[in-house]
Amino acid sequence: MKNTWKFIVSVIGCELVGILGTPFTISAIPTWYATLNKPFFAPPNWLFGPAWTLLYFLMGLAFYLIWKQGWQKKKNKIAGKYFLAQLALNFIWSPIFFGLRAPLIGLIVIVAMWTMIVITMKKFYPLSKPAFYLLVPYLLWVSFATLLNGAIVVLN
Repeated sequence: MKNTWKFIVSVIGCELVGILGTPFTISAIPTWYATLNKPFFAPPNWLFGPAWTLLYFLMGLAFYLIWKQGWQKKKNKIAGKYFLAQLALNFIWSPIFFGLRAPLIGLIVIVAMWTMIVITMKKFYPLSKPAFYLLVPYLLWVSFATLLNGAIVVLN
């Protein structure tokens, strides 16, 4: 039962990060974001919601695999802290990029987030290979999002 609770909190907690950023995104897409020059590789707007929903689920599952091992081991606790740090950066990106309409600051945040994801993955790997691999799609998507964010800065 204890691990079931950890699973629920891990997944819902990650999904909640996405849900809390949605108001900033939804209101800006048809107005401000629609006016930006975007690169040819910018995906359609409808793709972001399903992609992030799946990624937040995978992130929650990865975090759960580390958390269920307990925080008694220092390595587990440190890995968990790195995960939460990258999740916090993820949380603030939407309000900065869309809410403040600040692509350059968003780029700085997403580069820091990308770096924290890589460190998190390095911390997860020796503790749980499945947790590491569950974060690979997230790293790939954030790599793409970083490129997109950077291109928006350059084009605007």
